[in-house]
Amino acid sequence: MRNSIAPKPPSFASLVQQFFTEYLVSQRALSPRTVACYRDALMLFLDFASRRLGRAPTDIRMADLLPDLILAFLDHLEHNRHNSIRSRNLRLTALRAFLKFAGRRDVTSLHVVEQAMAVPMKRFEQPMLGYLTRQEMEAVLGQPGPLWSSQRDHLLLTMLYNTGARVSEIIGVRVVDVIIDGAACVHLHGKGRKLRSIPLWDTTVVEVRAWLRRNPTLRGEAALLPNRYGQAMSRSNVAQRLHLAVARAAESEPDILKKAVSPHTLRHTTAMHLLQSGVPFNVIAVWLGHESMNTTHRYIEANLAMKEMALARLEPPDTKMGKFRAPDALMRFLQSL
Repeated sequence: MRNSIAPKPPSFASLVQQFFTEYLVSQRALSPRTVACYRDALMLFLDFASRRLGRAPTDIRMADLLPDLILAFLDHLEHNRHNSIRSRNLRLTALRAFLKFAGRRDVTSLHVVEQAMAVPMKRFEQPMLGYLTRQEMEAVLGQPGPLWSSQRDHLLLTMLYNTGARVSEIIGVRVVDVIIDGAACVHLHGKGRKLRSIPLWDTTVVEVRAWLRRNPTLRGEAALLPNRYGQAMSRSNVAQRLHLAVARAAESEPDILKKAVSPHTLRHTTAMHLLQSGVPFNVIAVWLGHESMNTTHRYIEANLAMKEMALARLEPPDTKMGKFRAPDALMRFLQSL
């Protein structure tokens, strides 16, 4: 009877290649942006591990991926690269995804994978959601001026407020994505290639029509909100235009300068205003494209006005506070300290 020879386990380098080409791209069909995030995380880790272990990335083995190495990498991200805890956790998420994949392809490394997977995510304090009041938002929008850039910026901010879109979603809107006949809406391409449709206000439709009349060359696959070169705006482009609008709004709403206003603040603002208008938060979750209701629930936690209204419905207990009296000499001594 011939002895069967166990197949040789795949090398670390081949596992990395298979993780990207076979798993992320072919099997899961993740978006190029998501794949790029995983790639950046693995490149950072391999660069650190290579220097730490004193050998080339192709010579690294699965047995090298011990918790101490991963923890040292995460500390490096925080203290040397000055990454936030959220960014640190995202890098760890990418490593965990690779480890799970590697454990399925190389059963001999399951013990190493199990140890490495025990490295925990780091907890951090969730900041309060920042958003603008209705008056502040109206001041930011202002009125469109006669210049081409002014009219584009006004439509940009209006669309951000109307839809609650992420920056990546709004700059990715093409002319063909906007439906202005019948039930007016805009199709947004969200995270994970998910498509959702958001209704448009009548005033937004009027503004879109005027914008397309002024720019007859914008049609089909062209960006609805291009830069001066006809290409889609960049994230920094949008942030810059919003910064100018906030500076202008401060003339009538000076308190707005106390707030850190970013394009994502307008997304929070849309959500809060929908919530304050009585829209159920499960509808808001669909509106914003949230995968988890827990994300949407943060808006309820941040809405102080709603908490005050809820407290007003609850009658306080009919009790009176009595004066505390220390029961004996020892308690009187402690009270006197």
